[in-house]
Amino acid sequence: MSNDIKELKSAERRNFLELVGKGGFTAAVAAGASGVLWSSEAVAQTAKEDAERERAAEHTMTIATSYILGASRYFPLQQLDLKENIQNATNGKVYVKLAPNGQLGVGSVLAQKAQAGTIQAAQHSLSNFAPFAPTVDLINLPYFCGSNQRFTNLVSSDIWKREVHPKVEANGFKALFYVVIDPRTVAVRKGIDKVIAPGDLSGVKFRVPGSKMLQQYYRLVGANPTPVAWGETPSAIKQGVADALDPSVGALYAFGFADILSHITFTQAVPDSQVYSCNLEWFKSMPRDVQEGIDFASEITTQQNLAKVPAARNFAIGEFKKAGVEFHSLSRDQLGEWQEAGGYQRSEWDQFKVDLAGSMGTFDRLAEAAGTMGRYYVHDA
Repeated sequence: MSNDIKELKSAERRNFLELVGKGGFTAAVAAGASGVLWSSEAVAQTAKEDAERERAAEHTMTIATSYILGASRYFPLQQLDLKENIQNATNGKVYVKLAPNGQLGVGSVLAQKAQAGTIQAAQHSLSNFAPFAPTVDLINLPYFCGSNQRFTNLVSSDIWKREVHPKVEANGFKALFYVVIDPRTVAVRKGIDKVIAPGDLSGVKFRVPGSKMLQQYYRLVGANPTPVAWGETPSAIKQGVADALDPSVGALYAFGFADILSHITFTQAVPDSQVYSCNLEWFKSMPRDVQEGIDFASEITTQQNLAKVPAARNFAIGEFKKAGVEFHSLSRDQLGEWQEAGGYQRSEWDQFKVDLAGSMGTFDRLAEAAGTMGRYYVHDA
């Protein structure tokens, strides 16, 4: 590295630390995530604008997430977009303080903090939402809403809002908006051949979380479900304790699996989706125009997320291909083979449907909504 580059990097670090030290962390990471060169002028401009917004605001809304701000490049959470949209749509009455990268916790911890009102809003997976609103776990029924389009149709439908949202709100949450990432995949470690059909999973030790539904699904399609805690999964895959796992491409990239895997197949069984949840009591305490502004900002950010999905996927795929990982998209007939082997239409899933939806009739109406094109289009792998 030349002396000039070393000096530039050193100046960037000094500027960043200076801004953070003055309480401008959000401004610092916002500038960094947007690709701003770390000149003193750029940092000062970003900090000045953010500080002015904070001073002028009547309310502060802390939104905590598990990922770095730059993660939207491969995991389209749109954190900066949500901040900007809420501030603008409320006419500056709300200042959004971002707490990214697990500063305040991750996953279920963030859901608990949003429920308790420790923070105003949080990003987490729908699986981490399910313990507080069990109906949401319907999304883990295989091929019920695994594709991006079916998931988007479902969560934007009137029946989802009518049947699911009251149960979410009864637990102290308001769902701001659902985040499409991409479906879960079948990703196998180096030394294991590609998986195209369910028969290819015979004898494969498939890493699963604690979800009973996912464990049952992988048994139905012929794998050997192997429960492994998420934090132990990379080493389990490296050591051959498990042969395969199922996060979306963006999640696999985010957690550093590029050098461990050999093949990734898009089976579209279950969405690997997220939600931004808000403390309901705090939201209802806001003036009506602020509530409407936050709702409108959530709608805008929803559409930005849907537009970002293929770009984020392409970035992650490109990075995996550099590491030698091969990708496999399946035909309609091939996807049909997976659904026939383990899909939600099978009788093995009937008790889950009744328990989570409340009745088979309600479940059937939700399934119809998932298959009915709504107002949003989203790209599928």
